[in-house]
Amino acid sequence: MVTETTMHEPVFKAGTRDEFWTDERCYIRELINIESVPDFSLADSRVEPGVVTELHSLSVREWYYIKEGSGLMEVGGGEPIEVGPGDTVEIPAGVSQRITNTGAGDLLLQCVCMPRFTPECYRPLK
Repeated sequence: MVTETTMHEPVFKAGTRDEFWTDERCYIRELINIESVPDFSLADSRVEPGVVTELHSLSVREWYYIKEGSGLMEVGGGEPIEVGPGDTVEIPAGVSQRITNTGAGDLLLQCVCMPRFTPECYRPLK
């Protein structure tokens, strides 16, 4: 049972968390990724037209939710699968992944990681 003495602040202020460029070849804006919430993280990702993200794996489970644009998603070395708005992609921990923006505009997606993403989770595959 949660009591007033055990409950933490229910609102996390995002502040001015601007997007940043990553070696993965996309922009990321962290929405929820804090030590006090270790169970998951949530981020917006933006892939520019024609860009193929770096082939990589994570040591955590990840889901992509496609918000806008179109792309080809590769998971586990399988054939690329077309993705678009409303699609969700499940990526198990330790499995290779990359996405290609096949549209004329930015590909916008949300990334959920469980447990939360930290830089040590990322492994480039070349």
